[in-house]
Amino acid sequence: MTTAPIYLDNNATTRIAPEVAATLKDAFAQGYVNPSSQHALGRRSRAALERAKEEILARLGAKIQGFTSDELLLTSGGTESNNLAIFGLVKPQPGKVIVSSVEHPSVSAATDLLRMRGYDVQTIAAHQNGVIDLDHFRELLTPDTQLVSVMLANNETGVLQPVAEIAAMCREIGVKTHTDAVQAVGKTDVNFRALEVDALTLTAHKLHGPRGVGGLVLRHGVQISPQLHGGGQQLAKRPGTEPVELGVAMAKALTLSIESAAEYAAVAQLRAEMEQQLREIDPTAIIHGAEVERLPHTISVSFPGIDRQALVMALDLSGVCISTGSACASGSSERSPVLIAMGLENDQIESAVRISLGRDTSRDEVAESLRRISNCINSLR
Repeated sequence: MTTAPIYLDNNATTRIAPEVAATLKDAFAQGYVNPSSQHALGRRSRAALERAKEEILARLGAKIQGFTSDELLLTSGGTESNNLAIFGLVKPQPGKVIVSSVEHPSVSAATDLLRMRGYDVQTIAAHQNGVIDLDHFRELLTPDTQLVSVMLANNETGVLQPVAEIAAMCREIGVKTHTDAVQAVGKTDVNFRALEVDALTLTAHKLHGPRGVGGLVLRHGVQISPQLHGGGQQLAKRPGTEPVELGVAMAKALTLSIESAAEYAAVAQLRAEMEQQLREIDPTAIIHGAEVERLPHTISVSFPGIDRQALVMALDLSGVCISTGSACASGSSERSPVLIAMGLENDQIESAVRISLGRDTSRDEVAESLRRISNCINSLR
């Protein structure tokens, strides 16, 4: 019987894939230099970076040829990309901004700041199943709206949002749209052009790539105000020396994830089996969003009567790594804003934990984690 830690917190971050680690090591061994330098080594580095960016765009279904090709801005990760989109796509003069009530903290905190600056930030309500209320969105949307930001898949529940429908409504009246696709990219089909959004956020470390690099995809012609200053890199939209090696590794991670679609189908089956076993361990267990389309690897489950933090700590001591929600709010004892927005009862919110599998999660690990979860739940009752 194994006593090794079992990692089931892949929505917080994934472990780098061996193939990606090898690509990253090779990239560093190539001796790349500043890709903005005009000499031969700089041009060689620029060529490698542009190949990586083009591959990322192509894999995401963005347009990469012709005079109307889309653009990828490299960033330090999802949080920076979301902030760049929120602050960079609105007008300097305060106006209306619409976001969903189930956004990641890097979006909700940014829009809270916009509200403090005088913007009229409106929040779309969510149903109990975790899907936002499209009827409420229609009521909020007006032609003077400056920006709409709705995530593609929720980081706590895995619930997919109707982003394509939202973007279509916005496009009809000329309103810009942004989607945080950090959790969705590489695990479900994401096509930038098909979504019809103006901007899309991704990050490498959610798809078995390295931490420290992400991106913001911009539709051709979309203007964005830089939030950093002091350099002309990336047409001065996101200045700073571009990390060639990390860009190359992110392209590899994305390609590998997309080509691993069959593995995620197996992960979805593992998740279904795990959810069934969790209900058998605790008949009162509630799986949130189970009746709607979700990511293949995410479980948000409540065990009414059991304190969520006590369960996470007990499992940690037992060698199972899960979380109570967004890792960006780690250390916080606050209740999940996502579950609150879904209108769940307090005992469900207080007992909710997140289990997120990875494509490297084995069936044996799931079986052993269930045994440990059962022991912890029984000891906490």
